[in-house]
Amino acid sequence: MATLLYRLGRFAFGRRHFVALFWVALLALAGAGAAGAPVAGNTSFSIPGTEAQKAFDVLEERFPGTSADGATARVVFKAPAGEKMTDAGHKAIVQDTVEELSDGSEVARVTDPYAGGGVSKDGTVAYASVSYQVSGMELEDSSRDSLEDAAEGARDAGLTVEIGGDALQTVPATGAAEIIGIGVAAVVLVITFGSLVAAGLPLLTALIGVGIGVASITALASTLELGSTTSILAMMIGLAVGIDYALFIVSRYRAELAEGREREDAAGRAVGTAGSAVVFAGLTVVIALVGLSVVNIPMLTKMGIAAAGTVAIAVLIALTMVPALLGYAGRRVRAAGEKGRPRGHKNENEERKPQERAQRPNLGTRWASFVVRRPVAVLLLGVVGLGAAAIPASSLELGLPDDGSQPTSTTQRRAYDLLSEGFGPGFNGPLVVVVDAKDSDDPDAVFRQTGDDIKALDGAVSVSPAAPNKAGDTATITVVPDSKPSSVATEDLVHDIRDAGADVKADTDADVLVTGATAMNIDVSQKLNDALLPYLTLVVGLAFLLLIVVFRSILVPLKAALGFLLSVMAALGAVVAVFQWGWLSGLMGVEETGPVMSMMPIFMVGVVFGLAMDYEVFLVTRMREAYVHGEKPSQAVVTGFRHGARVVSAAAVIMMAVFAGFIGSSEAMVKMIGFGLAIAVFFDAFVVRMAIVPAVLALLGKKAWWLPKWLDRILPNVDVEGEGLRSDAEKKGGSPDDDRDLVRV
Repeated sequence: MATLLYRLGRFAFGRRHFVALFWVALLALAGAGAAGAPVAGNTSFSIPGTEAQKAFDVLEERFPGTSADGATARVVFKAPAGEKMTDAGHKAIVQDTVEELSDGSEVARVTDPYAGGGVSKDGTVAYASVSYQVSGMELEDSSRDSLEDAAEGARDAGLTVEIGGDALQTVPATGAAEIIGIGVAAVVLVITFGSLVAAGLPLLTALIGVGIGVASITALASTLELGSTTSILAMMIGLAVGIDYALFIVSRYRAELAEGREREDAAGRAVGTAGSAVVFAGLTVVIALVGLSVVNIPMLTKMGIAAAGTVAIAVLIALTMVPALLGYAGRRVRAAGEKGRPRGHKNENEERKPQERAQRPNLGTRWASFVVRRPVAVLLLGVVGLGAAAIPASSLELGLPDDGSQPTSTTQRRAYDLLSEGFGPGFNGPLVVVVDAKDSDDPDAVFRQTGDDIKALDGAVSVSPAAPNKAGDTATITVVPDSKPSSVATEDLVHDIRDAGADVKADTDADVLVTGATAMNIDVSQKLNDALLPYLTLVVGLAFLLLIVVFRSILVPLKAALGFLLSVMAALGAVVAVFQWGWLSGLMGVEETGPVMSMMPIFMVGVVFGLAMDYEVFLVTRMREAYVHGEKPSQAVVTGFRHGARVVSAAAVIMMAVFAGFIGSSEAMVKMIGFGLAIAVFFDAFVVRMAIVPAVLALLGKKAWWLPKWLDRILPNVDVEGEGLRSDAEKKGGSPDDDRDLVRV
């Protein structure tokens, strides 16, 4: 592989005009597709295999024309202190508002609070439900404006009015914080390279790659039903890995120049060595993201595949666009050790041999030497520290966000609180029980029996009479719990209703199914929990096999996987501490604490594993490169850090900055994932890869690189360290491009 990539790097360097034109044209094509694409609708949040989804499908079939997937709004009214919503004046205001709401072209129906039981027992709160014919993301701005104008009119008349539901749902904004993240990345690159041109290359190529990926997602969003967060997450991951991959190749290019190589040859060798690591690091990220499909949640599958596509583009751009731009940059990208020196001026460093310059101890060398001398102490400190950070994860509570998790400054959250105040906390999360009595002899009797059984359960505040369809074979029963939607008590009630439904099924052959947003959230959490272990096994197993091929070792991939588990558990602990316990919540902009999003653990496992393997591949391949060239195991660790520690550290800081930029998002899921990935990169890069990994390798010695002979014979030699470039070709006295019989794939 190293030789093929070497030739690709030389081709891109020499044919830079063609390569640059290709990527710019692809960016323009994707941009044009995105500009002309229809606006994407709301993502269909289907969860195959769950009872809540089965009930929803029954509703779609048996109650046609009800716009079950249409947007909804609850316009909540509260009377001034000491007054009632039943007062004649307030009643007239509400009825005028209901009439105004009914005039919308996209409105399906509006319920009158006074005719539909929408007034609280104490008379202080009332609500009108508005149902639309289209989803929240498809709703016209004029409909949202009409909704807000109607509410504002009631406010002007003296009532407190708030709006809940998904009718006001908009594409989440990520704010200017991500620009700050890119700015931090630029500063780190300038410090690392000492050159604006060299620092600008990774940023430029990463932005081109992300631009192509996000524009392609936008262009296909309507056709593939991609959600609004899909492009944001693809941008988050694609930008981070795009900068890092380009950073490693530019760094290796400068190192090759320092060895005295010609620029075209240096570009080829950079792509052949660092590029090989980029390919396998990218493969691990792609495996982890595409593996999300095993969870069988379409939305998560689409998010993973879209992000994986962006990562694949980042890899291809790093292998081709980076050497092409290096060709354009020419002498403006200097060799390592020549930062800030005027052109044509030689200093004493240039007169030294490359080996003498390499022996000057840098911070990475000094740190690795310390770890090699004190491996047990460093290992214990790292493991204990991550273990302590992981302790909050034992209190992990999972759920999906509702209006109760919105900031208190939003009208959705204030409407949620008003409904809880007037009707009880469970009113915001009603359960919809679907009774399918098509195969029963007496459907009406089944409906009554089911309602009576539910009324006998603890935790149900109210149970509505059964509402059958026109055929009379299916009915819905609305159950209001006495606890808030995200509570354990509500989850217990859902399970109790399902247990009671099993008894009804045994007696009458009727299916009793529980659905609604609350039941769907419970089912999603359970599905994700059940899928976590199979997903972890699949992703870690495939990546373990891949790393065996890369490192030709059993213990090094095993250590990499165990280190990842430590970092991801510590990161989950930090997420729980901030978003569930409220530690540093003000600093992170978390206005409301609550359960961690159900998909957070499995998404973090997928993404963090891929990113963790990036650092493992980039850092440890340098160590193996030194080891296979005759260095002792402990010295190989030091050599790997001398060449790779600074670049890996810079890459980690850049990735943390990019992820942390998304903490400023208004979308709770994006905010949480941005924080989780940023802290996970910190733990993995600076604790696991920079401390635990060298300590373990120092303790293992030669055993770290042990591989059974039978396995060594059957494994393909991918030459990720570029051994073919350094040995075979140089022994023949020519460049690798001159070798006709050298095939290392």
